[in-house]
Amino acid sequence: MVSNKYFYTPSRYESMKQLQKQERERNKRDNMGTVGCVVMDTHGNLSAGTSTGGMTNKKFGRIGDAPVIGAGTYANNKTCAVSCTGHGEYYIRLGFARDISALMEYKNLSVTEACREEIRKLTELGGDGGVIALDANGNVAMEFNTSGMFRGYCKSDGKKEIAIFEDN
Repeated sequence: MVSNKYFYTPSRYESMKQLQKQERERNKRDNMGTVGCVVMDTHGNLSAGTSTGGMTNKKFGRIGDAPVIGAGTYANNKTCAVSCTGHGEYYIRLGFARDISALMEYKNLSVTEACREEIRKLTELGGDGGVIALDANGNVAMEFNTSGMFRGYCKSDGKKEIAIFEDN
């Protein structure tokens, strides 16, 4: 066994720093991030999916909220389907996506009210992000506490919305 210092060389360290810089520049250019989807099928079944680009230069062993059901993704036919984006650790702590469903079921909040309540909690903890949600009646909520969030929806009746910033 040897200490981690044994593996350090100035040339490899500089190589790593250069790769990190290139990755930051690429991510700024490519705008990589979370893709979320909430849907209702013709039988009224709700479903949610979340795929994340992850945090740049994340620490090894880190897990985000997207693969944690109830944190970043959740669906319940009685209430709503939810997909989240943002600082995953805060979503995990809050059980964010499941909490939206619980607020609807137990406090009888609308999908928009429930999403706003969870975003408020997220903000209080110091986290940033957003959520898209669809309730069992087809109502859509798209809430966030950042300067913008790429979002949109399309309903079977042809109604649709695409937006980035709050005032779209």
